[in-house]
Amino acid sequence: MPATPAWPHASLPRLYVPEPLKAGTHIALSGGPANYLANVLRLRAGDQAKVFDDETGEWLATVAEAGRRSVMLAVGEHLRERERVPDLWLLFAPIKRGRIDWLVEKATELGVDRLIPVITARTVVDRLNLDRLRAHAIEAAEQCDRTALPRLDAPARLKTALESWYEGRALYFADEAGGAPMIEVARPGPAAILIGPEGGFTDEERALIRAHPAACAITLGPRILRADTAALAAISQWLAVAGDFTTREK
Repeated sequence: MPATPAWPHASLPRLYVPEPLKAGTHIALSGGPANYLANVLRLRAGDQAKVFDDETGEWLATVAEAGRRSVMLAVGEHLRERERVPDLWLLFAPIKRGRIDWLVEKATELGVDRLIPVITARTVVDRLNLDRLRAHAIEAAEQCDRTALPRLDAPARLKTALESWYEGRALYFADEAGGAPMIEVARPGPAAILIGPEGGFTDEERALIRAHPAACAITLGPRILRADTAALAAISQWLAVAGDFTTREK
């Protein structure tokens, strides 16, 4: 006799909705989300999907009505609470479109809690489309099973970010001039990783960061990494040492 499959099925589509969810309520979708469910996935009345709202967790929803331009979802069973992600922030100098989209997507998949663009002396991108970056973060969260979206800040000057630092939060910054391996210095608790622009930090910026009481210079190995690669390498190392990479699934 074949085994009974788990329900709801893991392959059900997942969708973020920007409003609080509750059993018995109906959610009207339009635009991109409706097009995705009705025209791309071709869901019809009676089909199911998972939805999450970044507040109450994940829910099972049933398509009540499906048209070409709108979909109505009936919210049903509460599947799980909003997750607790590692208390890790990423501070990064904006880089060119395409690569920054990839960076935000992968940082979201890895579990970063907050994304903070910082403007440095050698930052070459002076404008950021935050709406586009949020869309990439949402799509990544939908794909990787996150129920908590990362916060995305407006860009801030490096000096401003350092001056308004939160007490008790460690700041690991990738320094091309050298530092300690992450495995030797990372500790559990609130943390942030700072990655510079493609041209690196200036000597003045490096001195400013090193003088900060929360800062700890780290090395990412013998090779010079692109900014987006360096960010993902540093995040992965911190998660392996002090984050949730070793957490066993219950």
